Amino acid sequence: MLEHLKSHLSDKVVILGIGNTLSSDDGVGSILASRIKDKVPYTVYDAGINPENYLGKIIKDKPDNIVIIDAVDLGAQPGDYAVLEGKEIKTVNLYSTHNASISLTINYLQSNLEVDIIILAIQPKSIAFGDKLSQEVEKTLKRLEDWFDAAEEKR
Repeated sequence: MLEHLKSHLSDKVVILGIGNTLSSDDGVGSILASRIKDKVPYTVYDAGINPENYLGKIIKDKPDNIVIIDAVDLGAQPGDYAVLEGKEIKTVNLYSTHNASISLTINYLQSNLEVDIIILAIQPKSIAFGDKLSQEVEKTLKRLEDWFDAAEEKR
């Protein structure tokens, strides 16, 4: 699964972390982006709950690929993750905190850039108010952070 993601990590990649860090596991995309930002040779934006604020910057960057990291209801076990193509997003229920904005973000980027958009979707356990991640999502977060570190060491 992560090999598919690795195949999209070219030199001109933008990673966009999305999430509300005050809604428990919903913040995982934002947290992962902030943790890898200075460790990878890609442009990394921690967009929080406002990915639309980064669209102009991303278009200006002219990336070959965009990786969006977000908490997504995959109907899976907490902490499970999937790598989805941007066009697959219509088949996945996103949590309401950014359901419209992530779909609009993808559509806007695809209409302004010729890019592949990949979504690293992580199944949350809880999106209740709070700033703590569940153990399952924290474990996945650490695993993905380590994966990004190892992937860069092998480049």
